[in-house]
Amino acid sequence: MLTISIIALLLVLMLCGIPLAFALVTAGSVGLYMIGGSNMVLGILKNTPLSAAGVYELLTIPMFMLMAELVIMSGVAVSLFRAATVWVGRVPGGLGVATAMAGAAFGAISGSSTAAAATLSATTLPSMLKAGYPPRIATGAVAISGTLAMLIPPSVVIVLYGLIADQSIGALLIAGIIPGILVAITIAATVVLLVLMHGNKIETRSYTLREKIASLKVVGPMLALFMLVTGVIYLGVATPTEAASLGAFGALLLTWHEGRLSWAGLKLALTRSANTSCMIMLIMMTASVFGYFFTLTGVTQDLVAWVSTLEISRWTVLVLILAIYIVLGCFLDQISVLILTVPISLPVVLALGFDPIWFGILVIVTAELGMVTPPVGMNAFVVARYSGFSSEEVFIGLWPHIIAHILILAVFVAWPQVILWLPTSMKMT
Repeated sequence: MLTISIIALLLVLMLCGIPLAFALVTAGSVGLYMIGGSNMVLGILKNTPLSAAGVYELLTIPMFMLMAELVIMSGVAVSLFRAATVWVGRVPGGLGVATAMAGAAFGAISGSSTAAAATLSATTLPSMLKAGYPPRIATGAVAISGTLAMLIPPSVVIVLYGLIADQSIGALLIAGIIPGILVAITIAATVVLLVLMHGNKIETRSYTLREKIASLKVVGPMLALFMLVTGVIYLGVATPTEAASLGAFGALLLTWHEGRLSWAGLKLALTRSANTSCMIMLIMMTASVFGYFFTLTGVTQDLVAWVSTLEISRWTVLVLILAIYIVLGCFLDQISVLILTVPISLPVVLALGFDPIWFGILVIVTAELGMVTPPVGMNAFVVARYSGFSSEEVFIGLWPHIIAHILILAVFVAWPQVILWLPTSMKMT
């Protein structure tokens, strides 16, 4: 009963607009006080948050955030989109396919979903609308392509899951590569299908082989940055934290190479990455207090014991868990969903005999859905703000992509090796 009351208190605080970090520490402190009094609360508040903040791997987050800010400053998204357009411009829906390709490439060197959505809105959306794409198809393609930054390394969300679940961040980052590519292909295929179904004439353009080869030179620096981050992890040369630091330095060089580096811009990038990183770390610190309360109540162990008594397939339980994640993603941001649910859901998944790396990627794919589903759907609102269209228009354009995402999620559930093959081949799992 106490656990239910504290969870209810947490939900009430969040519904009242209290920031998640303060809601977590308040609800957790009340629960701990009910169990052990003020001395227990003060003792845990003194030690637990500092222990949570002292985890070495947390340095990965500010480095990836700084990398994302510098990549945005470099303006490489325009070059990525133009290069992709040269190769697929002749295909029906070619600009939409190029948007998916640019989203995957930009996500591979930024790691920020909302930043990717904002950047793609400014670079690819005007070209799609000018070519005659219906607003719903164009805005939907941009919003869903932005979510690829959550799955393709470097991804702050994957790092966060690894920290919460105490799993190998390197294995998780590598495990996201193949699913990220498949999701990008799914987005591109959905756009092509929508364009073919639309029927109206949409402008396409062919390019010469010389133009295609020339376009590759702009991809070189971005590919080098991606390989700098993932390559050193793949080869075992550096830890994810060290790779993130190399990535931030590489992004700094990329910005300088593009002629966009300035003291004012660097100061802004440092400030933004510091603000976001501090927010995430504060949530991690306060979540440790709430998690301590959960540990003392034994609710996780009770849940595992209860699930083990159910006379249903473990796959049914997994599907129910993923369905809950999709629903929660409609109302909460992805960081909140991970911090609140992974400490509860992961022990159940492990008790059922599933792989935690595989489950983590499944959770990230459901988190992608949360970025584009109403009423929260952060990417949809970002695209709406940049495009001038209503959020309702963007959400309508996203429904075909949401259905396609659920289908590819089903593929990942049915064939775990799609996710696990690459990290397993590297002996990371």
